[in-house]
Amino acid sequence: MSLITNKFKYTPVKRVQINGKRKYLTPDGSAVASVTTILDATKDKSGLLAWRKAVGEKKAQEIVTEAAGVGTRMHKYLEDYIETSVWPRPGSNPYAQQAHRMAEQIRENALSDVDEIWGSEVPLYVPSIYAGTTDLVGVYKGKESIMDFKQSNKPKKLEWVEDYFLQLTAYALAHNEIHGTNIREGHIFMCSRDLTYQQFDIWPDEFNEWEQEWWRRVYQYYEQHG
Repeated sequence: MSLITNKFKYTPVKRVQINGKRKYLTPDGSAVASVTTILDATKDKSGLLAWRKAVGEKKAQEIVTEAAGVGTRMHKYLEDYIETSVWPRPGSNPYAQQAHRMAEQIRENALSDVDEIWGSEVPLYVPSIYAGTTDLVGVYKGKESIMDFKQSNKPKKLEWVEDYFLQLTAYALAHNEIHGTNIREGHIFMCSRDLTYQQFDIWPDEFNEWEQEWWRRVYQYYEQHG
């Protein structure tokens, strides 16, 4: 039995390639950039480039690829649990087992405080501007919220997760736009490879500031990319 309460009808958005760029095709017929594309194109990459140079391009790519694989598995365990209410068993390889332990940390530390789940892997968009997919929409400790699962190679400092906050904000604005909600709260549920659980939160009194910064990044993206 699913843990999802079907409160809203979420319309799929298709991913398409246009002139070599990945776009989302929204129900209104627009081909728009994704939230992650906008954030990636407008962020300061100097620290990332310095890291790649320090460890070497080949090693950096190995680390990134491995992290992505663990993150994908971790997400899948959580998605399967939400869809079926049955906690999945891990695969036999060490990466799958690690991802499973990380997912357990998020289940125990975060999902126990989620009162309602309206959707998992929810497609969201603002017509003609942007689209994306959030991991979870629902009610967290009594408040309507956007929620995302994140994996990390090591615990993160608050100042490192600004783009995650902007991601939550973008999804909240899109949900409000299409579904008539008033979501002003978002939560990042994160587990690192050493099984440290971290949570990063946007609260309603901060939402306007994050909203302003998100639109600034959107304008910057379209000024640069048309």
